[in-house]
Amino acid sequence: MQIVGAVLDRTGASPPYATSGALRATTLELDPPGPGELLVRIEAAGLCHSDLSVVDGSRERPVPMLLGHEAAGIVEAVGGAGDDDTDGEPDGIAPGRRVVLTFLPRCGACAACATDGRLPCTVGSAANAAGTLVGGAVRLHRGRTPVHHHLGASAFATHAVVHRTSVVPVDDDVPADVAALLGCAVLTGGGAVVNAGRPAPGDRVTVVGLGGVGMAALLVARALGHEVLGVDPVPAKLELARSLGATACTPAEALDLTLDAALDTAHDGGARAPVVVEAAGSARAFETALALTAPGGTTVTAGLPGPDARASVAPLTLTAEARTVVGSYLGSSVPRRDIPRYVDLWRAGRLPLESLVSARIGLEDLPTALDQLAAGAQLRQLITFDERITA
Repeated sequence: MQIVGAVLDRTGASPPYATSGALRATTLELDPPGPGELLVRIEAAGLCHSDLSVVDGSRERPVPMLLGHEAAGIVEAVGGAGDDDTDGEPDGIAPGRRVVLTFLPRCGACAACATDGRLPCTVGSAANAAGTLVGGAVRLHRGRTPVHHHLGASAFATHAVVHRTSVVPVDDDVPADVAALLGCAVLTGGGAVVNAGRPAPGDRVTVVGLGGVGMAALLVARALGHEVLGVDPVPAKLELARSLGATACTPAEALDLTLDAALDTAHDGGARAPVVVEAAGSARAFETALALTAPGGTTVTAGLPGPDARASVAPLTLTAEARTVVGSYLGSSVPRRDIPRYVDLWRAGRLPLESLVSARIGLEDLPTALDQLAAGAQLRQLITFDERITA
């Protein structure tokens, strides 16, 4: 079938992306789903820094590639026979079911999957690095040229073929806008708090970096009853954090001033928190998160800085204050376990995920949206698809 999607033909592009021509909406051919795969009509897809990091070349991926990894949609066809996923457990996925696309497939059978989310699936990671689906298939083509899959999803398109280990079904009462955010922002930010940080009842949680992932961490921490301090250089994000129940935020006009102010207050014992989540993806933010962590506390780093980024750490502080530093990829999540938990919090009115959406855009707006994201001007820009186009 023919689809329309946003294809990246070269990496390492520099802003402004609106004029670079690196990412363009184009017509492609999408093969039918094979065994263990699903055809999904995309309803909504979020633009994330992980997409930007492929465009600017800080995360190496094969090209051409159809981008997009945070999305939700409706299953239109099921490939192969049966209704089981690869580990033999019925998943209830059939045509007409809304699903969340998650960017790290989990096979459920490898040694990494046995770590309860701490390590990313070996099988899924290999497929993501190769730009294929689990099993090695490439279902996208432009003429005779194969187009690689982005993190098993390639969701900046009207339709996608995905492996069923890359999706989690949700009920119809979960709107597509909310379901899409569950696939990356909430799994990553919320999981950094719940799965990696594991705050005790009454613990304060600090979040450094209030983009989509950081704000999701803030929301989940608040939903679980924790006092939250948000740290970010953008005044509008600080205002939003306050409106969402953060008890204190660091005001600033520029990143260095914000971080310096945070460091100045970090040595007051009352300002440091038992759990600090770094969600900015920069070495300086990581250093700030360490400085804001209380003795005996845990610093969770969930951001993805460039491969050449380096941070300064005082080993004596880690030893003398019995600190723990934890890396958390995709929130150390098991999507089929964790997404239903977040849905329950949303249904209960405790997790207002709609507040993460700062703009709704069309597929053709993606280059300009990348510039907005790079400038820190947006939280989560959500691509919504006209059903007449996707039909």
